[in-house]
Amino acid sequence: MTLGEKEKKVLNSLVKGIPLVSEPFKEMAEKIQLSEEEFLEIANLLLKRGYLRRVGATFRHNLIGYKGNAMVVWEVSENKVEEIGKFMASKPFVSHCYLRETLPDWPYNLYVMIHAENEEEILKIVKNLSQELNLKNYQILFTEKEIVRKYTSYF
Repeated sequence: MTLGEKEKKVLNSLVKGIPLVSEPFKEMAEKIQLSEEEFLEIANLLLKRGYLRRVGATFRHNLIGYKGNAMVVWEVSENKVEEIGKFMASKPFVSHCYLRETLPDWPYNLYVMIHAENEEEILKIVKNLSQELNLKNYQILFTEKEIVRKYTSYF
């Protein structure tokens, strides 16, 4: 499927975010001069064809009261990383979970963004995960300040 102008507009609209209104897709469709039905039809086609994996929400943790935010990097053996990654990603306090390459002086391959009410709660969560999963080598990188959150148009 080659993306036409309508498909590109729908993708960009979804990337920018779903508005918190009673009829979000209708509002999004109107902004790009489509009917709600056509907008949803195109979005579903993009999902079926693999251009979208899912449509979800990203919360602004700082605005909803989460003061504890940390990227926790873990050293996980290759034979366990898929299983442990899925386990961590299933937790309600995890918003991001990524597998990344290691470096000679940086052995961490699993990156997990954890949110909690405060830093003490983050420490408890990490300690529990470490014990439960028998993961001893990790680093906690607390968020100091959100500099920018940017959504880009791709077309």
